[in-house]
Amino acid sequence: MASADFILGEFNRKIDERFRLSIPTELAEPLCENSTDLILVKERPGCLSLWNSTHWKAKLDAGVNLVKAKINAGRLEGRTADVQMLGRLLSTRHRNVQLAAKQRMLIPEGFREFLGVEAGGEVLIVGAAICVEIWRTDAWLANLEQQMPEFGGLLDTLSS
Repeated sequence: MASADFILGEFNRKIDERFRLSIPTELAEPLCENSTDLILVKERPGCLSLWNSTHWKAKLDAGVNLVKAKINAGRLEGRTADVQMLGRLLSTRHRNVQLAAKQRMLIPEGFREFLGVEAGGEVLIVGAAICVEIWRTDAWLANLEQQMPEFGGLLDTLSS
């Protein structure tokens, strides 16, 4: 996925009885530019995101390396609890997944509960410009209600 490519679109899908989910081709192709290896991330309750593994690892490594440098420089003295919380969240926040035939992926345990959708349930798969998001329907609608009024201002800010 080139940095100028935006992944856009909104699709309804069902999670099958084995917790597999088909990602629409329009959204899967930009994510899988070099590999079907992807990273599934817990974003917020009712939402998971799917990232190209190369891009995600670069982003994560840059952040983790900065934190390590701050620890080594003594700049996080007295922040042990924060560092531990970061470690716990990093331990549970993301997992490698693969797209199989028909762009299907398995939603792993722990991620299923975070998403909050049972087998056979419906989700919305949304292009989020740089990743793909998988939303529980009610969480997506609540998110839209909150963020849609900010659309015009956000576009103006990011494009100026």
